[in-house]
Amino acid sequence: MLEVEDVSLHYGAAIALRGVSIKAELGTVTSILGRNGVGKTSLLRAITGAHPISKGAIRWEGHSIVKLPSYERAKRGIAWVPQGRDIFPLLTVQENLETGFAVLPRRERKIPDEIYDLFPVLKTMLRRRGGDLSGGQQQQLAIGRALVMKPRLLVLDEPTEGIQPSIIKDIGRVIALLRSRGTMAILLVEQYYDFAHELAQTLAIMDRGSIVIQGPRDTLDETEVRRHLSV
Repeated sequence: MLEVEDVSLHYGAAIALRGVSIKAELGTVTSILGRNGVGKTSLLRAITGAHPISKGAIRWEGHSIVKLPSYERAKRGIAWVPQGRDIFPLLTVQENLETGFAVLPRRERKIPDEIYDLFPVLKTMLRRRGGDLSGGQQQQLAIGRALVMKPRLLVLDEPTEGIQPSIIKDIGRVIALLRSRGTMAILLVEQYYDFAHELAQTLAIMDRGSIVIQGPRDTLDETEVRRHLSV
């Protein structure tokens, strides 16, 4: 579904990505791991259109999306849950969820009941402002907002960051459920190896803007992988 081929990205004279290639397919979780500052978020910004690439190709469902702005990529089924959540603190939970309507035809602009099945806490807090929620609740809201868009590619940037263990388990359960349906490709950026290893079929380890290890989860040397993740 998603093909990233030999992508490089610059911020001015600084090189953030160096010839990165990766794929994400329906019904699978592909996880990108690495220490802080190795280019993980830059790769997601390239895929979602938040920053132009310097060279390479990005194809979604067989078509190049390199020249498409972020909102056009969203209309084509790519939803991004950014690091830090980026919910609207002054909007209510319901209003935050409804911002996902922007990419949907008018007739489909309804919050699916499934969102509340996946994240029951959201239904009890619909009229509370997003900024009043805990970090874990905001993360659930950010994922729920992305799912309102009915994505076929869900891009998650460190969904476990700063989250209490009980909610991390809930998020992992939701990711596993979405994966099992086979209708969505999931690209998961993580720092925590155990969380990624449990959910992903394919792991890609980044260092200094490049992918240094990549392959099916069970074929990789765990010691070597953890070496690239240690500080």
